[in-house]
Amino acid sequence: MKIAQLSTPLIPVPPPNYGGTELVVHNITEELVKRGHEVTLFATGDSKTSAKLVAPFSNALNPQEMERLFSPLALRLFWTHSLPSLYHAVSVFERASEFDIIHDHFHYIGLVFSNVVKTPVLHTYHGDLKTAQSSTIERLFFEKYRNLPWTAISESQKKNSHVPLNFVSVIHHGVPIEKFSFNENPEDYLVWVGRITPKKGLHYAIQTAKQVGKPLKIAGVIHPRDEEFFQKEIKPHLDEKLILFVGALGLEDKVSLLKNAKALLYPVTWEEPFGLVMIEAMATGTPVIAFAHGAVSEVIVNEETGFLILGEGSVEALVDATKKIYSLPQGEYTELRKRSRKRVEDNFTVEKMVDKYEKVYQSILK
Repeated sequence: MKIAQLSTPLIPVPPPNYGGTELVVHNITEELVKRGHEVTLFATGDSKTSAKLVAPFSNALNPQEMERLFSPLALRLFWTHSLPSLYHAVSVFERASEFDIIHDHFHYIGLVFSNVVKTPVLHTYHGDLKTAQSSTIERLFFEKYRNLPWTAISESQKKNSHVPLNFVSVIHHGVPIEKFSFNENPEDYLVWVGRITPKKGLHYAIQTAKQVGKPLKIAGVIHPRDEEFFQKEIKPHLDEKLILFVGALGLEDKVSLLKNAKALLYPVTWEEPFGLVMIEAMATGTPVIAFAHGAVSEVIVNEETGFLILGEGSVEALVDATKKIYSLPQGEYTELRKRSRKRVEDNFTVEKMVDKYEKVYQSILK
């Protein structure tokens, strides 16, 4: 097949550190190329790919810098409707006739143009649809394009869509498991990885580590809109002894951090549409302790690959679950790590993800 993948203009493919959507686009693209498809990736010029790269911009546009200049509402409108965003998306739709199918990962902009080309367009929204459809204007937008073919990245994301979109499949993300080496014998620390924002629950992870008395290593990025949260709720606890901030990490350093951790703390407080870091940790054998919000329970099997905390969740429950991890006999803990790895092998590899996308492409073309 001749397949176009439309990424965002905000972050390179693959991302140098943070960038969930762009990382998924990279994994899909590379696997499709490996399978012999003729793939064209529409992304930024600083992207690296085995596919043919078409880059409307030589470098990724900088959303962090834009956030310093605009209010959150103005920023959202800017990136949704701005000329740069339109220009980036137009590039693929101008050439639509060259492809059998277009896979759109760029939200609103891709929707606008998909109805004016004959080439079929599949839409994958990578965020929380409940939040995305929270305003009247945005809900009307989704209503207009509800009958186009969509894939959800989890059952939770599908369920939480206010607008009943035409979901042709639910396809969980996958990781290139060969890049995530398994480790039976981790070091004695906990880990948290992600964007440092209230809904990701880092403040709960810090409280848990302090109560358990175990080191917590934090890897993540801080967007300007979350700077106040970081300064007030996170930075005062950083002491380079018990609570350590290692910043944003590339793939190799992230794998090393995850595989040597006793457990990943993932106390998200929102309807997480997927959560890539969970399967990244489990691929290395590291079990996950998490609040069961959103798609978390689709990834973790309670007491088999980690611990799910039901209901609203609390620091006390996190502490209890973390103590359970540390109280396991070595043999049982090793089995827990092996089961975590096997769950990813069986359900969340790039190969399994792309198997499903291939079937969706073929069904749409029929």
